[in-house]
Amino acid sequence: MTAHIAGDPMTTIAFLRIAALAGLALAAIVGPAAAQPAPAAAPPRPLRVIAFEGGHNLPIWAAQRQGFFEDNGVKVALSFTPSSVVLVSGMFDNKSDIACLAIDNVIAYQEGQGEAKIPDNPDLFAFLGIDDGLLSLATAPAVKRFADLKGKTLTVDAMTTGYAFVLRELIQRAGLKESDVQLVSAGGTGNRYRDLVAGKHDGTLLRTPFELLVKDRGFHLLATGDSLGPYLGTVAAARRSWAHDNEAALIGFIRGYRAGMAWVSDPKNRAIAEAILLANTKDMTPALAKRSYDALFAPRTGFLRDGALDPARIKTVLALRSKFAEPKKPLDDPAKYIDASYRDKALAAPPPAGH
Repeated sequence: MTAHIAGDPMTTIAFLRIAALAGLALAAIVGPAAAQPAPAAAPPRPLRVIAFEGGHNLPIWAAQRQGFFEDNGVKVALSFTPSSVVLVSGMFDNKSDIACLAIDNVIAYQEGQGEAKIPDNPDLFAFLGIDDGLLSLATAPAVKRFADLKGKTLTVDAMTTGYAFVLRELIQRAGLKESDVQLVSAGGTGNRYRDLVAGKHDGTLLRTPFELLVKDRGFHLLATGDSLGPYLGTVAAARRSWAHDNEAALIGFIRGYRAGMAWVSDPKNRAIAEAILLANTKDMTPALAKRSYDALFAPRTGFLRDGALDPARIKTVLALRSKFAEPKKPLDDPAKYIDASYRDKALAAPPPAGH
């Protein structure tokens, strides 16, 4: 009688049964894992857009509401800044992708004349025009004319950027010396509006709709920025390095913004556009929303509906900066601070149909 187990039929059958059961168990463990679909790609990160408070954000709000950004492959997260210093610093700290700010800020930091500490050789540029500034010099009830400004305190966002030079030019054209008033930095438009209403200073430049809000409270509007001639106010800007690496997203943003602008400027959408202003602006009323819309879409002032970066408007900004900024330097080349190629590519395709 042999002792070779391998030759035992009963043992062989038992071994095969065990092997089969083991195979089934392994399949039960491995099979489902292998059959699982690959995890879905993470959705693209929203474009981080930072801006100042104000009605110039209406096309962005509308594009968000109507889904125009998503139609063009991007999602936008809009936030507001307390000041241009915070805004520009955030651009270089990778906290924001796109900024809606005065083109004077872009010029100032490119020329080494800004207040925030940023890296050497900055690469900010404007790619889309938004408005002509929408500026009004608003003053306290007791300040009814320019002569009443003597000895008074006026505020600006930052002393060396933004619309500070517009205010200084208006003061000079009114026959006052800068020593007749005290200029103080007080942050963005929303902050200055609240401080003016609270009586913390005597006057400031406000942008739509804030000048209308204070006018209804008995404050005065002594002058408007359009008295200086063609002027480029708010632009959409980015860093050149970011734009180069994210061209598709930037073009998608421009197309979405363009669709938002077309939608809010269509008279049939006016009632909803006014409701959007009302929903996004503290202290706004339905009546003020109507007046704000009129100001934003005035025939010769307000929004730049085509988004163009007009060199003539930029030259006015450069002339004021050449006159007032330190260190002194003559500035006369608008092309240094803009790149219209992204807008041109965005405009090559028609905007999506409105919702």
